[in-house]
Amino acid sequence: MNQSFIYNRRVEFRDTDMAGIVHFSVFFTYMEEAEHEFLRSLGLSVVSVFEGQKLSWPRVAAKCNYRRAIRFEELIDLELTIGRIGEKSVTYHFKFKNGNEIVADGEVTTVCCQFEHGSSPQSIAIPSGVRDLLSPFVVSQM
Repeated sequence: MNQSFIYNRRVEFRDTDMAGIVHFSVFFTYMEEAEHEFLRSLGLSVVSVFEGQKLSWPRVAAKCNYRRAIRFEELIDLELTIGRIGEKSVTYHFKFKNGNEIVADGEVTTVCCQFEHGSSPQSIAIPSGVRDLLSPFVVSQM
């Protein structure tokens, strides 16, 4: 059975707009927070040294579909799964839940990059050890 990672969050006042609902752009921040917590739960980070390589995961695509507004003080759960692991990229899927109701869903694609001081990031194949840690969370392979 495939695994998912759940990130719990309370909506803060700063996340809301003048209508009192979470501003659309904040959903992207929530997805990034969930991704960071997910990677930490695996002993990784969005910027880390793995097998002697300094790695990071820049975003190359992001989208979010909104179903219902959420408001200040509401509790939300972000359920993270992986839709696809490519040679160099990972596509995360997110379900935003308020109780049992899905209030939004989103997707972020990141690319594994190696960083060296003074050089631009270079995309590289995802190290096999990282791939092994991510694989249990894949819900489908395209």
